[in-house]
Amino acid sequence: MNFWNTIFSGFREIWAHKFRSLLTMLGIILGVSSLVAMSALVKGMENGMKEALVAIGGLEKIRVQQQDDIPLHQKHLADQAPGLTIGDIYALKHSGSLIKDVTPTVEFFGFRDWERTVVSRAGKTVRPFIFAGVWPDALPINEHVIGHGRMIAQLDDEYARSVCVIGTGIHDELFGSPEETGREIIPIGEVIQINRQPFTIIGMFEHYESDQSRKERELAKLNPQPKQTGPTRSRGRHSRGGNFIFRLKNSTVYIPLNTMLVKFRGASGASGVPDKRLTTLNMKIRHVDDLEPALQQARNILLMNHKGIEDFSFMTQEDWADEIKNIIRQARVNGGIIAAICLIVGGIGIMNIMLASISERVREIGIRKAVGASTADIFVQILIESLVIAVLGGLAGLVASLSLVQAIVWFTPTDNAPQITVASLFVAFCFSAGTGLLAGLLPAVKASRLHPIQALRYE
Repeated sequence: MNFWNTIFSGFREIWAHKFRSLLTMLGIILGVSSLVAMSALVKGMENGMKEALVAIGGLEKIRVQQQDDIPLHQKHLADQAPGLTIGDIYALKHSGSLIKDVTPTVEFFGFRDWERTVVSRAGKTVRPFIFAGVWPDALPINEHVIGHGRMIAQLDDEYARSVCVIGTGIHDELFGSPEETGREIIPIGEVIQINRQPFTIIGMFEHYESDQSRKERELAKLNPQPKQTGPTRSRGRHSRGGNFIFRLKNSTVYIPLNTMLVKFRGASGASGVPDKRLTTLNMKIRHVDDLEPALQQARNILLMNHKGIEDFSFMTQEDWADEIKNIIRQARVNGGIIAAICLIVGGIGIMNIMLASISERVREIGIRKAVGASTADIFVQILIESLVIAVLGGLAGLVASLSLVQAIVWFTPTDNAPQITVASLFVAFCFSAGTGLLAGLLPAVKASRLHPIQALRYE
């Protein structure tokens, strides 16, 4: 039996029943395209989540927070708890061999402090999500990049100067976004009010956004929207917005640490003396594989510095990373189940059409056996014909998946662009071919077992 002749016979059989074969392939086409589309959506989601995780420092970043609720067996020492201090910074830098860098922070962070921090200029106000007093080395630890101007310097901190570095979200609210003004306003040297105290802007972070948001913004520049008519209204999302993590980073104001202690923490200490306790320490370890020993090392150093009182806690991104893995795993399983159902339906269609084809070709099979074709020859012929249908359906499904992904993006836009990978195309095609082989087994066995005398007498 000639292998290529068998394949040609399969194509000829498909061409002889074009419409019937097309209907048979639809199940395979839908299964392959849905598998590739689901894989692309999940990959896009995974990329977006990992992008956001890196934006806040990645797994190497550890946040040490002051904890008011100390362990029960230490409650009697609560009034002796020193809290986080600059001394802890120097102790960790001196003794923490697994710690790459550590920086102090006094911050107003989150919704609790959001109401009491107001940044204003020329009648416009905005409430930053993060308002913090920092050292210059907060820039690399928090994955910030200066877009214009400069970062806070050591002299700014030593002299408690009234200077600040702002994010683009703050800039857009106070000075107008480039989309609104038609040009980028560089605010270096401008004076703003932070809780009614004047501060000079010395730097501005670059604009943080997801890859998908950047593409949408660039597309909007090429296709400008018509001017809005009627009253001005907010659509609930900033024109240069991204997902939550990037909007959070864009809504940041940094000032020197000593400036924060003198101007915003002075009244909270005894007799007007500034409360020099820190709200957080931000650390970066040398390698993510050293996370557990680094945490233990930092804990031992802080306990020694705090006279054994555990008035601090550690916050890592492990839970977030694990959550990303679980979400991606569940999405892949769910998408795989949907695609598998479509492929099973396609396989049943192939099996059905091959059984019908055998019924129509009983005499042909009898003649082939009568002139010398073996049982294996008939088995392989039917199996290859089934495989040809599945392969053609798989190839059509790969082409259809490109259009399906674009349709999904068009009708249900997401923060992260779906990404079709070569691996997903290969896996989907292999599954379609495997479905064709499995679906062709029963018809092939049935055809190969036909007795030539009975087949020749079949009408």
